[in-house]
Amino acid sequence: MTQKDDQLLAVMARRNWIILIVLVLLSLFWQSPPVTYGVLAGGVLVIINYRWLGRSLLKVINDPQLHSAKGFKRNYFFRLIFIASAIYLLLVRGGVDPLALIVGLSVVVLNLMITTLKRLY
Repeated sequence: MTQKDDQLLAVMARRNWIILIVLVLLSLFWQSPPVTYGVLAGGVLVIINYRWLGRSLLKVINDPQLHSAKGFKRNYFFRLIFIASAIYLLLVRGGVDPLALIVGLSVVVLNLMITTLKRLY
């Protein structure tokens, strides 16, 4: 592995926030608070989910005896419930725009696409 590969996760974590900031700034052109809040809430939610997943995987990979696959599955289930509940509350009680929320939730996907394209070319 090269040094570039070792720093990949840190670079991607920073790029998640940069993409979110760009998307939030673009959402300001709609001049609608529900759109901006939807992009922001979706982005923060997916970044939290991504970090949570990363930490769970690192625990299992670093010490498989201490952190079993069963614990990982349980954690995955709780994370899924947390994300689903947050999305439900944002849509029902938060008054965010559903399409803007989807755009915010796509931050990590956009980051993965950018990273893949950068590494290919």
